[in-house]
Amino acid sequence: MSDTSTPSFDGRAVINGERVAARDGQTFDCISPVDGRLLTQVARCGQSDIDAAVAAARAAFEDRRWAGKAPAARKRTMIKFAELIQANGDLLALTEALDMGKPVKYAKGVDVNSAANCVRWYGEAVDKVYDEIAPTPDTALALITREPVGVVGVIVPWNYPMIMAAWKIAPALAAGNSVVLKPSEKSPLTALKLAELALEAGIPAGVFNVVPGYGPEAGSPLALHMDVDCIAFTGSTRVGKQIHVMAGQSNLKRAWTELGGKSPNIVFADCPDLDKAVEASVGSIFFNQGESCNAPSRLFVEASIKDAFLEKALKLVPQYQPGNPLDKNTVMGAIVDQIQLDNVMRYIGLGQSEGAKLLAGGERVAPVAGGCYVQPTIFDGVTNSMTIAREEIFGPVLSVLSFTDAADVVKQANANIYGLQAAVWTRDINKAHGVARALRAGTVHVNSYDEDDITVPFGGFKQSGVGRDKSLHAFDKYTETKTTWIRIDSPL
Repeated sequence: MSDTSTPSFDGRAVINGERVAARDGQTFDCISPVDGRLLTQVARCGQSDIDAAVAAARAAFEDRRWAGKAPAARKRTMIKFAELIQANGDLLALTEALDMGKPVKYAKGVDVNSAANCVRWYGEAVDKVYDEIAPTPDTALALITREPVGVVGVIVPWNYPMIMAAWKIAPALAAGNSVVLKPSEKSPLTALKLAELALEAGIPAGVFNVVPGYGPEAGSPLALHMDVDCIAFTGSTRVGKQIHVMAGQSNLKRAWTELGGKSPNIVFADCPDLDKAVEASVGSIFFNQGESCNAPSRLFVEASIKDAFLEKALKLVPQYQPGNPLDKNTVMGAIVDQIQLDNVMRYIGLGQSEGAKLLAGGERVAPVAGGCYVQPTIFDGVTNSMTIAREEIFGPVLSVLSFTDAADVVKQANANIYGLQAAVWTRDINKAHGVARALRAGTVHVNSYDEDDITVPFGGFKQSGVGRDKSLHAFDKYTETKTTWIRIDSPL
């Protein structure tokens, strides 16, 4: 049923095409949340390692070993990179499951496939994006061209390590930039493997570097580095604000952030398929153990159907009981580490102490000894003023609120510092459009949740960040727009 063996992992950094230890020799233990086993020791990189990686990236950019290749040539290499991700899918999926606790079947079916598809998509796109010629008088020719920004620093979180890395490195690399990636210290292993596969695919040494370490020791030096032209970050709003400050304090590097969310999921009484709405609402909050920035953690159900909705929802909860992530039948795995598990339990305690009604879950469990697991949890009787309705929990905790009026529910949905994603369930086309337009969110789903793909942008309003991942819009983050105005004194 499950693989209990531990593969051999190399925790050293990848700088200038080589595996290297941290310059001061420091390491940290990479512990699996599945059962507490030690996976490997990982290089605990710091300022000098970031300096070396940035220097390698700068040298690679300046000599144009990658940026100077024709878009079609970069495309072929990116496609090879994607093929290697797919070919190593079983190892990458097992690594992700062991490293951060998600079920191996989703690590393979979702994370590996999505990362490979993202790399392939941007590779395919780069030789199909045209520059512009502006309208001018006969005495001029005006070219509007995109150029790679240079050295791109990337910092990604632990919840979708491969996907979050791919969303940033794929458009950055495809556009001709050099990249320094700092993965989360809680899930560094697949990022290091991706760097190996990139080299094997033919991406030159120095173009894609991976430097593991802690945020203050490696992330901050990357964001503050004077020779980094752009920093792209996915993570908490608290740290995202610091990234923007550090970008401004240093060289005013472009800073792009995809941050927290507290996404409202609004189900009207005229929902066209109540069973589908229930399945999507429950499945989306418990998917990836609730460790998703766009999880629909605030469920607004119209009062007249709330009892029927909750009856159906509670029948689904047993399907999401946590189990061994290495078991192919498991649908909810482990929380990433003890620190995050304690934080989830703190929020569950706050929900109870502030008056919410616990309908399901709320307890730690131990399907695997030594691991980090919590039951899928549902609270009813939640109000927008409660902590569990205001703050991002990043765990399998659903807050259920009720409403009777469309204008009021939109007001409640928007009364939050975040604006990442939302959903509306109704058969009324006018209501669907009206509510979707009124919601302050970067993505609004209608009669579905989280069914979009790489072709559309992803990012948020308000304190959910600045900029967009995915789609052709992502190229805007990693390119500079240049105008070349040519005077023409025609003899004719």
